[in-house]
Amino acid sequence: MLTQLSKYIFILFTGIIIFTGCSSAPEADKDLTLIDSDATTVTENLYRNLHDFSGEGVMFGHQATLSYGYRWVSEELEEGESRSDVKDVSGSFPAVYGWDIADFLWAGSSEEEIQERMEQSANWVREGFERGGIITYAWHMSNPVTDESFYDTTAAVHSIIPGGEHHEKYKEILDRVAEFFNRINEVPVIFRPYHEHNGDWFWWGKGIASEEDYITLWKFTVEYLRDEKGVHNLIYAFSPDRSRMDIDNFKEDYMYGYPGDEYVDIIGFDNYWDLGHPANETPPEQQIEELKQSLAYTVEIAESKNKVAALTETGLEAIPDSTWWTDVMLEAFLTNENTRKISYFQVWRNANFERENRDHYYAPFPGQASAENFVEFRNHPFVYFEDDLPDMYADPVEFE
Repeated sequence: MLTQLSKYIFILFTGIIIFTGCSSAPEADKDLTLIDSDATTVTENLYRNLHDFSGEGVMFGHQATLSYGYRWVSEELEEGESRSDVKDVSGSFPAVYGWDIADFLWAGSSEEEIQERMEQSANWVREGFERGGIITYAWHMSNPVTDESFYDTTAAVHSIIPGGEHHEKYKEILDRVAEFFNRINEVPVIFRPYHEHNGDWFWWGKGIASEEDYITLWKFTVEYLRDEKGVHNLIYAFSPDRSRMDIDNFKEDYMYGYPGDEYVDIIGFDNYWDLGHPANETPPEQQIEELKQSLAYTVEIAESKNKVAALTETGLEAIPDSTWWTDVMLEAFLTNENTRKISYFQVWRNANFERENRDHYYAPFPGQASAENFVEFRNHPFVYFEDDLPDMYADPVEFE
């Protein structure tokens, strides 16, 4: 296993090369700002450090990594830390922890249930944060009109934006979201609401909601949390789905539903499409090439706006390819100068087999086919897990 010192030597060497070849980069950094001018200092520090980390490595993330794994639910290690399939295999927790507002808030819950789940979610957040990990939250929100699943595509967006008949109800829901984020206000959170909006599988999706209404919903959500509820520990991530973007028209397709630079901090995208999605009939070799192109294009969009780029959700279900981590993901990130600038990528959850009776997992567990390769991936100097991270919350480092 490469030591922590080895990784920092690698960073220093890479940084010298980048600096000597890109002398204008520090000038561009001067305009880097969050969309919340009142963001907490530690939130500003994280955002700056994510930006400055670009090109140095890629941080690995995993959804719900502390709450359950393939063969367990809510277990603790001997030293009092929560368990994670990722740590069981690699020896480290992921650098990025993915959570969801729906972990504690969904329609039909009692106040007691909401508070209990809020506290559990907050405890997991603080645990990762105290070790130096980075926290993200998505939002699989119940349909606010029917109170059914987020997959219920009954039209809802027009009715919850200002002027809609369910607008006050939506504000009440946002009040609960604000309550949670203010409860953990010492922790910066990358917030990724209304993801994959260019698809048609969620009630906020394309064809179910108009583009105009979607943009209004996004803007209102940001303004209400930031300006009305005083939530100042959020970094807002925008994340359309790759399957609805033509690779030859990627940049134009990406902008569907984009609310404007003043409402977005992270230029992200979700990509299962290029990683063996069952509906993608493109040959595997071409899928990998298009994965590389999609990463590079996303970075180009982010750099044009002086924002951070990320692969916000991805993975291969059940990971049947024993060398997938190095031969697909690592190779893609190392392709060229642009693909190397993706700040982090996050794979989806490891559903518990006993509870869900299916192989729905995206990180290996001990004995899984890709576990050995995952360790090789984790030890590569370009890849960062939690125990590799510098202090991402400290005062930003000025590169001279």
